[in-house]
Amino acid sequence: MKGKRKAHSDKFKAKVAIEAIRGVKTLSELATEYKIHPNQISTWKKQLQMNAAELFSRGKKSKAKTEEELTAPLYEEIGRLKMDVKWLEKKL
Repeated sequence: MKGKRKAHSDKFKAKVAIEAIRGVKTLSELATEYKIHPNQISTWKKQLQMNAAELFSRGKKSKAKTEEELTAPLYEEIGRLKMDVKWLEKKL
């Protein structure tokens, strides 16, 4: 059986992708240095290039939802479920 997959941190992925973009070393050199498959490095490189513009955008996209907006639907669902439990208890 094969071992577990390695979970690389975002910081590590960014570091490797930036080195790949710089082009000082080839993908195969980076792959042997960091013990990662060259295809994985090229994937990270593409992801960095595709999402680089989003890093520099300031608040132009939809703002993050507030805590209240996130929790309100959950509290509504809890209330509905409590009412269902009460109704079922009466029926038994």
